[in-house]
Amino acid sequence: MHRQPVRPVLVVVAHGSRDPRHAATVHALVRRLRRTRPGLRVETGFLDFNVPSVPAVLESLAAEGVRDVVALPLLLTRAFHAKADIPAVLREAPSRLRIRQADVLGPSPLLTRALERRLHEAGLDPADRASTGVVLASAGSSDPEAIAVIADIAREWRHTGWCAVRPAFASASLPRTEDAVHALRALGCAKVAVAPYVLAPGFLPDRIVRGAAQADVLADVLGPAPEVAQVLLRRYDAACRPAVTALGA
Repeated sequence: MHRQPVRPVLVVVAHGSRDPRHAATVHALVRRLRRTRPGLRVETGFLDFNVPSVPAVLESLAAEGVRDVVALPLLLTRAFHAKADIPAVLREAPSRLRIRQADVLGPSPLLTRALERRLHEAGLDPADRASTGVVLASAGSSDPEAIAVIADIAREWRHTGWCAVRPAFASASLPRTEDAVHALRALGCAKVAVAPYVLAPGFLPDRIVRGAAQADVLADVLGPAPEVAQVLLRRYDAACRPAVTALGA
């Protein structure tokens, strides 16, 4: 007899991309999640370009008899996808499902630690921190709230000992990565490092890479860093608390 899990199923909602590296990175992160919490059922759905789609995953879970789901946006800021796209998809889910939409991943001190992990893995010596300027390079958004969050993260990160931290954007907003690199050089930073504040490779992350051509250090995307997995689990746990209102309940 099939026994429904005590905890809600976690559905990681990824954006999707034509670039195969995107889905591969998402799946690597989900594998880390499963290793970190073996008793938790984790499924992956994509909003576009990749399969399975979010609606297909939800239909399949409903057909199995699953009742409770936490849909967790694999997004770093609350912009259009978190505010409009994902809620719209969830509202179309089978009515038998009780779906809770978890918060986006950022901001979080754990993500800042993941950024530093990637910088050190890319060869940045921790001893050079005070003489290094960092470009916090995000994909960009037309949503003012999302842009403000990136600027706040850069300001907070600056206070941890860097020479300077400047935000940059691959689209929609300014400055671009290359302009932020030049600005840090002009400021007098001995080294300039670019830290992509993105989860997976793709079109806009590649634009960040090209903009980092004149930097001394270019970190990798956040990807399946252990800190990212921990943030996902924290967002899931918060969504499971009784105070959270379920969509479609």
